[in-house]
Amino acid sequence: MNVMRHSSYDYVIVGGGSAGSALANRLSADPSHKVLVLEAGRPDSWWDIFIHMPSALAFPIGSPRYDWKYESEPEPHMNGRRIYHARGKVLGGSSSINGMIFQRGNPLDYERWAADPGMSQWDYAHCLPYFKRMENCLAGGDEFRGTEGPLALERGPAKNPLFQAFFAAVQQAGYPLTKDVNGFRQEGFAPFDRNIRRGRRLSAARAYLHPVMGQRKNLDVVCRALVTRVVLEGKRATGVEYTRGGAAHKVTAGEVILCGGAINSPQLLELSGIGRADVLSAAGIEVRHALSGVGEHLQDHLEVYVQYACKQPVSMAPSLRWWNWPWIGMQWLFGRTGPGATNHFEAGGFVRSNDEVDYPNLMFHFLPVAIRYDGSAPSRGHGYQVHVGPMYSDARGSIHVKSSDPREHPAMRFNYLSTAQDRREWVEAIRCARAILEQPAMGEMNGGETSPGPGVATDEQILSWVAKDAETALHPSCTCRMGTDALSVTDPASMRVHGTEGLRVVDASVMPYVTNGNIYAPTMMLAEKAADLVLGTALPPEPVPFYRHAKP
Repeated sequence: MNVMRHSSYDYVIVGGGSAGSALANRLSADPSHKVLVLEAGRPDSWWDIFIHMPSALAFPIGSPRYDWKYESEPEPHMNGRRIYHARGKVLGGSSSINGMIFQRGNPLDYERWAADPGMSQWDYAHCLPYFKRMENCLAGGDEFRGTEGPLALERGPAKNPLFQAFFAAVQQAGYPLTKDVNGFRQEGFAPFDRNIRRGRRLSAARAYLHPVMGQRKNLDVVCRALVTRVVLEGKRATGVEYTRGGAAHKVTAGEVILCGGAINSPQLLELSGIGRADVLSAAGIEVRHALSGVGEHLQDHLEVYVQYACKQPVSMAPSLRWWNWPWIGMQWLFGRTGPGATNHFEAGGFVRSNDEVDYPNLMFHFLPVAIRYDGSAPSRGHGYQVHVGPMYSDARGSIHVKSSDPREHPAMRFNYLSTAQDRREWVEAIRCARAILEQPAMGEMNGGETSPGPGVATDEQILSWVAKDAETALHPSCTCRMGTDALSVTDPASMRVHGTEGLRVVDASVMPYVTNGNIYAPTMMLAEKAADLVLGTALPPEPVPFYRHAKP
């Protein structure tokens, strides 16, 4: 993975994460295309249990070995807190350290995309074939789901008694079950698809890169290569400069494709002199191409944990105790079974928090254990929780470089809780979660709410708790958004950076609006569709009917 066989490539892909892995696979399928992937992180070694064991996901997050460890600037509406943002520092990017949840978003998300000028080819009918192309849905295929793609998807078993009580409770609260949240009807509750195959994490690198790296002589993957600048001749990208092992390198390219994600792609554009003139000048960077939208329009999902004590000894709490880890590790190493083989996010759902929205604006993950992303638990006792938060906050932020040093993290400002809509929907989210978890179906399990606790009751108390306790769901997006207006960055018909040649962006940063749910699946779909845009091909649209809520 660390051999470069050429000094010039047809395509240099910056970033071997979710989008970069898929794009490299598709572009290198033609042996006449020389493709180079430059990944700043290290290899995803086959023996690394913390990457590949699903339940070990809490260990990479926060570790400098696996995580770039970003932080926001002080958030003014969250008591000046800096919100921690984990990003994968390894081949596969964040798909090698994330929660492995596969959510496409609602079909109406893509109808919203397509409603913007120049975006008609991004409606659900045009996106669906690419979702299907990448999937191997082990629960079975239909007109919505694919079964022949590289990305195997296992459905969460959700057999723990807490899941069954939760499914009964949501129905008692007036919400439906659905067969498949990625199929005809997203709205409702169901077991979730996960990027797990035979008890092992299936990252984008493992699905798309590893099967072909040793077979395709036209594909090179180099890790620990930090790209510092896109080389421009006038407005044309001709290659990149990068550092590796303390030495500076340069490689030429027919095309440069940035796949660094919503943080690193705008950062690299700005380091290369492409962006807002005032930002570049303040950082001491020569303006090569003024483009005001770079780094703007930042969106994300914020979430909280509503946690309860459990009266019955049925939660996953014993798996958190260190003295059980050797047995859990042996079960996983020798059989890919046991608590180590699950990501715990086996089920959840989507609901509308008010009658003004046309489709779900809240997402729930249910876990049969009370735990935080960093692995900390409120107590040694049994518990359960939901992760919940609004999906369509109208808060907008930005990501911009602070200096010309590529190793310095950019300034990230999300502006969480800064709008009236955002604050209203947060209150609705907590009340909705409590309405579900207090239903009679949870009665035998319900040992009382432990977080935020019954003392948090009024709207003001709820918002104060959210400001103090909420964490990012790790879905930064939209900072190089597609579009045709003056503040867009990429051309929706080609993914090219406006006003340049030979330079494209393909990752979550090009989303015009964040989707409903985890953004890994939409990012992979973007990469699949972008590969065809680069190659000048396209799958035909599939206009299938999907569920729409009928307003009274």
